[in-house]
Amino acid sequence: MIYEFDGMRPRIDPSAYISESATILGNVIIAADVYVGPGTIIRADTPGCPIVIGYGSAIEEGAIIHVGPPSEGCIIGEKVTVAHGAIVHANHLRDCANIGMGAIVSLYADIGEYAVVAEGAVVKRGQIIPPRVIVGGAPARQLRELEERDLKVWEDTKNWYIGLARKYVTSGVLKRID
Repeated sequence: MIYEFDGMRPRIDPSAYISESATILGNVIIAADVYVGPGTIIRADTPGCPIVIGYGSAIEEGAIIHVGPPSEGCIIGEKVTVAHGAIVHANHLRDCANIGMGAIVSLYADIGEYAVVAEGAVVKRGQIIPPRVIVGGAPARQLRELEERDLKVWEDTKNWYIGLARKYVTSGVLKRID
């Protein structure tokens, strides 16, 4: 369901796939070839605090993204993955960042380009994660730097999601079977 709230209306590129069971509310901007899976909640219900999701990003099933005052919003870059059940309250998820399943990214956090937040990790309020590292634990701490082989795997996954979003949009998505 897509909702306007308090005069704030989501703006969604027609090439983005939005599951019928996703909830998108308020000042949300979704770019081309984005995938938003079933059960996802994207809620930007405070003026001046938009959620912007860049080209080719994948917001997987059950993820929650929300911002509110006094934040300036949540800017999600291009080809970002927010995995199943993750909770994001961050200011920035930079291009090609990866947020693992069930991870929590708290208020005002900033996740660097190509950074990976491991499954179940907790990024603390205001924590800055540098580019091209893997962090894990609660609170999140650096585990290692990314290697070229890691980048190849992530790029393949991101391109697969872009293709999936395009296929869902062009094929009429799913047909219910009773």
